[in-house]
Amino acid sequence: MCFAQNDDFPDSRSKKDNFSKMREKELRNDLSTFTIAGIVESMGKLPLKSIPVKNYSNSFIEFEGNSVRVTVRSGIFEPAKHKLAYYDEKHLVRIDNKPYFGNYGKIPGRTIESVTVIIDKDTVSIPPAAFSDLYNPTFLQKDASGALKSFNGVYLSPANRAVYIYMLNKENKGSYEVTWVIQDKKYLRRVVDFGLLE
Repeated sequence: MCFAQNDDFPDSRSKKDNFSKMREKELRNDLSTFTIAGIVESMGKLPLKSIPVKNYSNSFIEFEGNSVRVTVRSGIFEPAKHKLAYYDEKHLVRIDNKPYFGNYGKIPGRTIESVTVIIDKDTVSIPPAAFSDLYNPTFLQKDASGALKSFNGVYLSPANRAVYIYMLNKENKGSYEVTWVIQDKKYLRRVVDFGLLE
């Protein structure tokens, strides 16, 4: 008789920011057009207008168009600067006393350092709490043909009242998608779903 090793460990990541918990009908309707979590509700809906990628590298991605400029930058995760909490001494489950997203169970390699948003020359402040628990951002990936592709995007609501900054971070374990919602030039909230691609 033999026993397979069990890789299950507690997952205390909150689901309060999930797409399924959204109460705002207009925002939910918009997010369903581009998120994986909203795909069931996307049937028959027209896609939102998107802002094109202007520049990118392994450490940042920048979108610009329609008087909107968005830059997401990453940095190196330095374990010595953080409090790491493990389950069973081998599965990382908390960073700085908080559950986290990206490479869940292991030490992440990269952080999201900043999210900068400028709309009509006005800077929109995105609080660090909106991204401080999100790790291993993926700006570019190779598609089946080997060409570089981004699964991230910036979208405008039909009335141009809201801007949605979307990132899909694909990993074998620890994948997640996040959308930061800007409405009337103010940060409103984030929507985070995880485990969609595992």
